[in-house]
Amino acid sequence: MVPSQITGAEPGTLFELRTAGNVVPEYAPHSASSEMATIEYAVLQLRVPDIIVCGHSHCGAVTARTVAGRGLEQLPALRTWLGAGGTDGADLTDPGVRAESKQHIRVQLRTLREYPFIRERVEAGELRLHGWFYEIDTGLVYVCPQSAEDSDFLPL
Repeated sequence: MVPSQITGAEPGTLFELRTAGNVVPEYAPHSASSEMATIEYAVLQLRVPDIIVCGHSHCGAVTARTVAGRGLEQLPALRTWLGAGGTDGADLTDPGVRAESKQHIRVQLRTLREYPFIRERVEAGELRLHGWFYEIDTGLVYVCPQSAEDSDFLPL
């Protein structure tokens, strides 16, 4: 998926970070990752006003996580990156996998909020966090409501 197609952004106006399964690592500045360094640079140096965690339907990484790492035996780094799995037997078109993908977006947003410099900028009204879910088969984008943790995503 191409973020500029969803947003209509001109080349060079988005600062993108792509990770397998849109995973945001826990804040650990003394064992920094490239993802953590990119987030730090975007927020503290570039002063981006918005961060969007965008997941999508048919996500192989979330599906692999959901089915407890099935098919990841030869990919130990990816298995570790994605974390522990859930239930067996899910497939890419299963509505439960879509729900899992949306929940995964919420978890990544919570992880971002735990970064001290993100929490400070959000509380100061200088940074907004958004969760988006892109439905590949329809082209629709849904947004995670800020107010209720358990409410469903709404059309953007």
